[in-house]
Amino acid sequence: MIFGLTRKQLSLIVLVVQNSTLVLMMRYSRIVQKPGQPMYIASTAVFLAEVLKIIACLCVMYRQQRYWSKFALVVRHEIFGKPAETAKMLIPSSLYALQNNLLYVALSNLEAATFQVTYQMKILSTAIFSVVLLGRSLTRAKWLALVLLMIGVTLVQSQSMSSPPPEDGSVQSPFIGLLAVITSCISSGFAGCYFEKILKTSETSMWVRNIQLGLSGAFFSLVGMLMYDMQPLRQGGMLQGYDWLTWVVIGNQALGGLLVAIVVKYADVILKSFATSISLILSSAISFYFFDFKLSIQFVIGACTVILATYNYSLPDKIALSATTATTTTTKPH
Repeated sequence: MIFGLTRKQLSLIVLVVQNSTLVLMMRYSRIVQKPGQPMYIASTAVFLAEVLKIIACLCVMYRQQRYWSKFALVVRHEIFGKPAETAKMLIPSSLYALQNNLLYVALSNLEAATFQVTYQMKILSTAIFSVVLLGRSLTRAKWLALVLLMIGVTLVQSQSMSSPPPEDGSVQSPFIGLLAVITSCISSGFAGCYFEKILKTSETSMWVRNIQLGLSGAFFSLVGMLMYDMQPLRQGGMLQGYDWLTWVVIGNQALGGLLVAIVVKYADVILKSFATSISLILSSAISFYFFDFKLSIQFVIGACTVILATYNYSLPDKIALSATTATTTTTKPH
């Protein structure tokens, strides 16, 4: 028990808070600026998040080894002494770097609630790549859940495309936001399955792999930053437009994923799906009250469909199959 909560209850809270706050804070940081304050450069935030992630993993490794000599030996042997292993991380790290940059593009053009719902398409891309790369097979119930997922996302996005421009005068393009989310979901699905395949075919620890991933990810982020944002970097510097919220977003993006990875071992897949569902509802409510987000029947139906699909996809195969059968039985006309 921690603070009177069980580990599963605490895991649920952590997952909900991380899933919701990252999207909401990132969205807010991209649309609200103080008078005269320039917009921070998204690529610099992605790069700094990778650096912070590397530092965090090194701290965990040092704590595990307890002594500096052992820690230095592990770093020298596992990270710098195995360039071929680090090279394996080039593909997923480049995709994660692309994904993280696209998240800023998407949240600059989509409402937080719309993004949260649409981003669940990563379940579909992950499922497809798990079949192709990991040789898994999906039951009929899971394929049905994926179809429901696409229907729900389509409903939500059709509302986004038909929504009027925001009243605050900011320039947004739902189409660009949608393309950014779709590309991000595809890269996330492929990178996640590729990374899982590497983890399962080697005995290297997760923290070492995350450092290898972070090093190559920081390299690709740095290259992208210098290639596409050199002009604004020369004019205003790397930290232009930064404030406390920007640093919180960077910290959340860097440490949130690691925190979730630790917490997930205490949470089962059903609890994770509950966390996703609660995050979607929470993001929609906060967007409605604080971001002037217009809720419609179309969005509510689409969001509920996505929540149902996410929950059904997370169920164990036998339970999911029986749930689908029960639904079919109750809706069958007599």
